[in-house]
Amino acid sequence: MSCSTSQKKYDVFISFRGEDMRETFTSHLHYVLYKQNIITYIDDNLIKGDEIGSALSQAIQDSRISLIIFSKNYATSKWCLNELLKILECRKFHGQVVIPVFYNIDPSDLRKQTGSYGEAFAKYEREVMNNNESFANTVSQWRIALAEVANIPGWDSQSRTHK
Repeated sequence: MSCSTSQKKYDVFISFRGEDMRETFTSHLHYVLYKQNIITYIDDNLIKGDEIGSALSQAIQDSRISLIIFSKNYATSKWCLNELLKILECRKFHGQVVIPVFYNIDPSDLRKQTGSYGEAFAKYEREVMNNNESFANTVSQWRIALAEVANIPGWDSQSRTHK
């Protein structure tokens, strides 16, 4: 199914690293949006794995806006990085609005894969070198996606401005 912009089930899809953000910023944001009658999708109870499931993929497609909360450990999750690929696919082919939130993380860490993002990618590169060359293409796609999304205007909690 496509990421068509007609008749969306959700106003906002929220992408985040659960262990970093579930009980803090994300839960507060979800509550505020709910109080404003903004219909959000948040993946509270989905079974996690390396690949995003069809239900989550459908939720991304069924959303007008994707709000991606980048935190320190976002890049350690293959699940989150695969979500990001799907979100950017919907942006590219169907004009889905994407709003990045850089929560206590510098956007340049995404753009250049430095800091905690560099550490996560060093681990992925070791996995590629340990006889998982088919994984190399996926890692490359993640790198490109992070650099792309870091250049989309969003909100930076460290500077409290829109970037």
